[in-house]
Amino acid sequence: MQRHELRALLIAAGVGVIGVAVVAPLTKGSSPTNAAAATITTVANATGETVDPTLSTVIDPSASTVPGSSVTPEETDPETVSDPSGNEDGCVITERSLRIGSVGDSVTCLQEALTVAGYYSGPVSGTYDQATASAVEALQTAKDLYVDGLAGRETGLALGIWPDEASLVVHTPAPPAGAVDLLGYPMSTVSSAGAAAPPLPEGSGSGRRLVYSRAGQRVWAVGDDGSIIRSWLVSGSKYNNEQPGTHKVYSRSDVTTAWNGKAYLKLMVRWLKTEKGAIGFHSIPIHVADGTVYQTEAELGQRLSGGCQRQAPLDAEFVWAWATIGTPVVVI
Repeated sequence: MQRHELRALLIAAGVGVIGVAVVAPLTKGSSPTNAAAATITTVANATGETVDPTLSTVIDPSASTVPGSSVTPEETDPETVSDPSGNEDGCVITERSLRIGSVGDSVTCLQEALTVAGYYSGPVSGTYDQATASAVEALQTAKDLYVDGLAGRETGLALGIWPDEASLVVHTPAPPAGAVDLLGYPMSTVSSAGAAAPPLPEGSGSGRRLVYSRAGQRVWAVGDDGSIIRSWLVSGSKYNNEQPGTHKVYSRSDVTTAWNGKAYLKLMVRWLKTEKGAIGFHSIPIHVADGTVYQTEAELGQRLSGGCQRQAPLDAEFVWAWATIGTPVVVI
């Protein structure tokens, strides 16, 4: 059945698809027709209670319009863009985060770019001191970034000194047909497992967890014993609204729609609440209008969403089965 037919069935059943997250129990083995005719399911919230999703608006940034605008994030430019004026000598920083006490060529590059951009007037010493931190804060304030005085991805992008992100994305060979991960779940073309998976990033926590690298556009599912059960590429946010740190899965929906009803987001696993809505892992979005996908599986590994992490269908099915409410999500 085409997705627009599903939408028509939802409307016929009295379920609104604009302004709410539509949640139908599309369990494996059930057809969209049966799911559309079924009773709306409830969604567990952070406290373990259940809520009726028709009673509140849930905005999933991926493939949804920005409140107050008729333009979707997919149709707009990123909120943070490179500023060529801050990178006349073509330097790039090679460290993910610079802070007071950092030294070396990356700091020199940062100070030179801050000087050209008009935020720094001190010596280009290669030492990240308080004056450098204050200049970074001034830039972050002017560019409407998170103000912390640390020079990371967003600051580097604003100055045009962040390295080519494509070089940070590791593509693994597609597994053979019928391959499964360490728990026996079928693998997508962009997934790997065990020793075949890229190593975990340093400082990504311990125990059973999901690890999401924004720079590498990659997720790892890690077992209690530290084994890499599965790793796969995603398409994350192009708006820098994924907050680093340790979070937890707090809500799940078999199927939800963007608040404007333009996209179906299947197997949504939410881990972050923002002012503009929920961010989570889900399958590649599907256009409500014609049932086509927003991107191909081969395009995973690029930042293409408005906030969520888009996944290949088989990877989304794994996360849905494995990432229960309360599962830690470490974002780096």
